[in-house]
Amino acid sequence: MKNKKLTQSDVDKLNSKKGLIALLSKEPYNPEKAVRYVNHQKKLKKLQVELIRMQTWAIEKGERIIVIFEGRDAAGKGGAIRRITERINPRFTRIVALPKPNKDQLTQWYFQRYVEQFPKAGELVLFNRSWYNRAVVEPVNGFCTKEQYDVFMNHVNDFEKMIVDSGIRLVKIYMSIGKQEQARRFEEIKSNPLKQWKITPVDEKAQELWDDYTKYKQAMFDKTDTEFAPWKVIKANRKTDARINAIKYVLSKIPYDKKLKI
Repeated sequence: MKNKKLTQSDVDKLNSKKGLIALLSKEPYNPEKAVRYVNHQKKLKKLQVELIRMQTWAIEKGERIIVIFEGRDAAGKGGAIRRITERINPRFTRIVALPKPNKDQLTQWYFQRYVEQFPKAGELVLFNRSWYNRAVVEPVNGFCTKEQYDVFMNHVNDFEKMIVDSGIRLVKIYMSIGKQEQARRFEEIKSNPLKQWKITPVDEKAQELWDDYTKYKQAMFDKTDTEFAPWKVIKANRKTDARINAIKYVLSKIPYDKKLKI
């Protein structure tokens, strides 16, 4: 490690298959980063085993679980969702990332297209952005009227109370990154031909509208951080830590028979 002597434990980790891949996959070689990666993978594997235990419990009990991920553009919502779902049973898991509403959906009750995606017995549904588009993204970008925004903010807590009272377990996560980190990630995405599809016109304006997003985000927290459906803000400037913490929070909110201390 830079300015630090490697321990025998560090050397053993670097001599593993995962350690060698992590060390040699990028130049310049960074042993410290490679050791962190191996440690992260070890933690992730243990938590993914717990996710399988949680899902098995949910299937056996007929539980319905919704996890919504909100956050600024490039905050790592998709990456966290992938780590949650990559080892569990896909037959009882759905990722929902809805496009903008079509003409018919614009005439419907705002929550309707989200309700249509709700889980059946034994199912876990993860929303990569949710009905909270109307709390932040839509008003900031002029995609809804002030009246539509006000109606949403006045109704959303009642809507979520009905969800919870119906027996659905609702988990709300907000991934939080700083302005400089968002700018850095945008540049990384733009320079990577495998990721360029992620940049949208809305993303392009995110830095310019940073303060507006902050204002509406805070209003969202003030209004909708309720006892029956609280928000969990996860610091996401370091992606690996954010993914681990997101999984830990989901596991902590579901009353399955835990093997690990979460």
